[in-house]
Amino acid sequence: MSHPANGDTAIVVGGGIIGIACAHYLSEAGLQVTVLDRGKIAGACSHANCGFICPSHVLPLTEPGAIKVAFKSLFNRKAPFRVKPQLNPAFWNWMWQFARRCHHRQMLESGRHLKAILDASMSEYRRLVVEEEFDCDWQERGLLYVLETEHGMQEFAKTDQILSNEFGVPAQRIDSEELKTFEPALKTGLAGAFHYPHDTSLRPDLLASQWSERLRKRGVKFQENCPVHGVGSNNSLVNHLATSTGELKADYYVFATGAWSRRLSRELKCSIPVQPGKGYSVTMTPPNPSPAHPMLFPEHKVGVTPFADRYRIGSMMEFVGYDTSIPERRISQLQSSAASYLNTPTSNDVYETWYGFRPMTWDSLPIIGRVPKLQNVYLATGHNMLGMSLATATGRIISELVTRQTPHIDPAPFSPSRFN
Repeated sequence: MSHPANGDTAIVVGGGIIGIACAHYLSEAGLQVTVLDRGKIAGACSHANCGFICPSHVLPLTEPGAIKVAFKSLFNRKAPFRVKPQLNPAFWNWMWQFARRCHHRQMLESGRHLKAILDASMSEYRRLVVEEEFDCDWQERGLLYVLETEHGMQEFAKTDQILSNEFGVPAQRIDSEELKTFEPALKTGLAGAFHYPHDTSLRPDLLASQWSERLRKRGVKFQENCPVHGVGSNNSLVNHLATSTGELKADYYVFATGAWSRRLSRELKCSIPVQPGKGYSVTMTPPNPSPAHPMLFPEHKVGVTPFADRYRIGSMMEFVGYDTSIPERRISQLQSSAASYLNTPTSNDVYETWYGFRPMTWDSLPIIGRVPKLQNVYLATGHNMLGMSLATATGRIISELVTRQTPHIDPAPFSPSRFN
C-alpha cells in the first residue's frame, strides 16, 4: 500500500482500553478513526480490573513451575489459578505450547521483551495523564507485595532478586516488624513485604470513559453494540467489514478484540492463539481502615486497590472457556483471601461483582503488528494480564506501524508473524 495520507480512515474493532489507545494515537497521526464494539465501550475486561500500571510485572506467566500448578488445579475447584478439564483441541494445543515455554531461559527472554514495552507504556502514561488532565484516580504510591508466611517471603525474595539483577527493577524489602508502620491497614504477624515504588495505579472505568469522551470531541467515532460478522478481503487487502449496521469500509483495520481474537483467525488468514483467562473482582465502599497502598498477595494470587471513593479486590485466573457466570464462591474467596492480610478486608456496601476475560497467549507476550497476509490489517491483542499496563505503548506502536514511522521500541517480538 502507499504511505498513509492525512485524512485516511481507520476502523478499530474493539473498544476496550487497547482499542481506545489505538484510536488515540491513530487520530493523533491524522487518520479519521471509527471504533466498533460488540457491546459497550470499555465494558469488558477493561472495566473493573485492579488498575495496576506495573513495570514490576516483568516476569511472564510462563515461569518454571507454572504447568505443575495448572495440572494440580484440574482437581481443585478452589485453586486461584485453575484449568477446567475441557474437550477443546485448540485449548490443549495452547496448553502444550505454554508448557514448552515454562523454563528459566524462556522466562528471562520474554521478560526482557515485556520490560521494554512496560517501560515505554509507563512513560506514555506519565505524559498523557498530565497533558490530558485525566481525573482517573492516578496514584503513585507503588505496589506492595505482601507475604503471609516465612516460606512465602523466602520464595518471593528469589523473584525479587531476579527482578533486581536481571531487569533493574528495584524494591524496598520490608520485614515483619516494619510492615505495620509502613501500611497500618495490614494485620500484625505477617512475614513481610516488598514495595515496588515505580508502579502506579488508576481507576480503569474513569480512564476509559474520560479518554473515549476526549476522542469523541476530537472527531473519533464510537459505535457500540456493533458486532462484526465478517471480513471482506480481496487478495492481500481487506476492503470492508460486515457488521450489524451494514458494510463499513476504511483504509486500515485494527483488531483489538481481546479474548475473542482467535475467532478471527480464518478471516484474517493467520493464527491467533489467544485463550480466555477469566478473572473476577468485587468493588465496594472503602473499609475502615482502608489501605493506603495498592497491594498484591502472591500466596493467594489476589490484589487490592484503594481508590478515592471505592475499594476493589480482584484477580484469579481460570481457563474455563467463555463461562459468563460469577460464582458466589469465587467472590467469597477473594474476600476471605484479603481477610488473611487486612484488619478490615471488606465493607458491607458492594457496588459491583464482575468478571472479565483476559486474552492469554502461550508465550505471555502481546500480539501487536500487521498480520502476515493482509497489508492493511493490524492486530493489537493478547495482552494477558497486562492490558491496562501496556495500552499506551501498544496504541503508539500500532500508529507508528500504520503510518510507516520507526517504532519507538522494537515491535518484532510482538509480531503476529511469530505464530505463522
